[in-house]
Amino acid sequence: MDKKALRKQAKDILTGMDDNTRSKIGGQLVEHLTSSNFWKQADTIGITVSGGFEWDTEPIIRKGWLDGKTIVVPKCIPDAKKLDFYQLENFDQLEESFFNLMEPNPDKTTKVEKDVIDLIIVPGLLYDKRGYRVGFGGGYYDRFLADFSRDTVSILYSGQLMEELPNEAFDVPVKHLITENGFIK
Repeated sequence: MDKKALRKQAKDILTGMDDNTRSKIGGQLVEHLTSSNFWKQADTIGITVSGGFEWDTEPIIRKGWLDGKTIVVPKCIPDAKKLDFYQLENFDQLEESFFNLMEPNPDKTTKVEKDVIDLIIVPGLLYDKRGYRVGFGGGYYDRFLADFSRDTVSILYSGQLMEELPNEAFDVPVKHLITENGFIK
């Protein structure tokens, strides 16, 4: 199955979920993540601002603020096909960008260098047990993670976990996977 078909399959899984199930699983994902050692040890955490059918990251961002974490969120730079991260102190610092993404407004936020980030919560649609993922198709995270040596994690519903996904030389696996049932070893 090619990545386009896999993306459609994942979107169908996520959009087909009823609100109660989604809310319950989302709460479990937040709990497992924010009680983990790598969350506790991280000072600066990179995370996207979710939209649409993605797992809601707002509770994670708010928990990070409550825990005294520095929360940084990415801004896509389409011409360079790269991500820059900016410190987010409140949701008023966001603006709508291309593809209706909510991203930091560089005029209202401070850019943070990659080597300051302790933990990145990597978005995706499908994952395999090796940590490889099918993302949204731009390759932004793979490029960013190519020389990122610190912790990476993804939160996902167990239905988003496959035995094995196709991967290419430039794909970068996520180091930790968390489902509603806990960590995948």
